[in-house]
Amino acid sequence: MAKDCSFDVVSEFDRQELVNAVDQVKRDVASRFDLKDSGSSVELEADKTITITTSDDMKLRNIYDILQSKLVKRNLSVRILDPQPVENALGGKVRQVYKLRKGLSQELAKKIVADIKDSKKKVQASIQGDQVRVSGKDKDDLQEIIRLLRSNEEKYDYPLQFTNYR
Repeated sequence: MAKDCSFDVVSEFDRQELVNAVDQVKRDVASRFDLKDSGSSVELEADKTITITTSDDMKLRNIYDILQSKLVKRNLSVRILDPQPVENALGGKVRQVYKLRKGLSQELAKKIVADIKDSKKKVQASIQGDQVRVSGKDKDDLQEIIRLLRSNEEKYDYPLQFTNYR
């Protein structure tokens, strides 16, 4: 009897790489000429949010661009950031909070399972908490599913990783 092969679809990020990226952004903000004396700050709060506070919208966009570039350099997907609306802060400043996406939501997991079933491959997909386990007898079918999910990653708007490939 052939043994089933499987892999997990997850959405995670390396916490230490995120901390390093935010620290690099803080250093860039402190040393960059146009941002140096603007009273700008970038804060990582309890691995749940990143908050950018600065004096105007243009500086906010500049700091966000720096953050994106630092995330990409550290092999973190920009999709882990879920931007919230820009708020007015005290002292005439603006603030934007970015929630960090970790784990698959139930509705996204259901979409992934539905897409896998629509592919007509001989695999089974099951939701297990905040991840999706895909199993099947043929490794080629599993690799096709990985290619399918990677091509649909834009549609999901979530960073996907594939772990425990056995």
